[in-house]
Amino acid sequence: MSSDTPLSFSPLAAPITDKDSTRVLIPQKDPVCMLDQLLRADTEITRTRLDIREDNFFFENGKLSESGIIENMAQTIAIRVGYYYDSINKTAPKGFIGAVRNMKIKRLPKLGESIECQIKVEQEIFGVTMVSGQTFIGDEIIASGTMKTVLEKTQSD
Repeated sequence: MSSDTPLSFSPLAAPITDKDSTRVLIPQKDPVCMLDQLLRADTEITRTRLDIREDNFFFENGKLSESGIIENMAQTIAIRVGYYYDSINKTAPKGFIGAVRNMKIKRLPKLGESIECQIKVEQEIFGVTMVSGQTFIGDEIIASGTMKTVLEKTQSD
């Protein structure tokens, strides 16, 4: 795939609820892995779930930190890329956060709560993806903002 082509793929047929199966789709590993389930993935929307536990790298003072919420959003973008590349039997390139804008965090999730992050692709070109994202606890939006990520260039690009 050329790096100037937006990712286009068939939607995820069923949620991936096994943590180990989810985590093979992203480059991050414990202790900074921030995804437990992949609930939805298609060309435009990706949705993930994370259960807040004490052993989370970003857990402090009984809550997930602001940095943890931002990293969870970045990994939601990463799993979209990982799912796409897995579907074409290729290794996904690494990605990097290029910018975080207008991030509003209304509250931090507590131990035992679960968050769902949903990102919507707003623009994608030359390996740069701009998304709008929201983080939920149930129906409550606890965070929102935009993020830009950049895929690492590979030899085939």
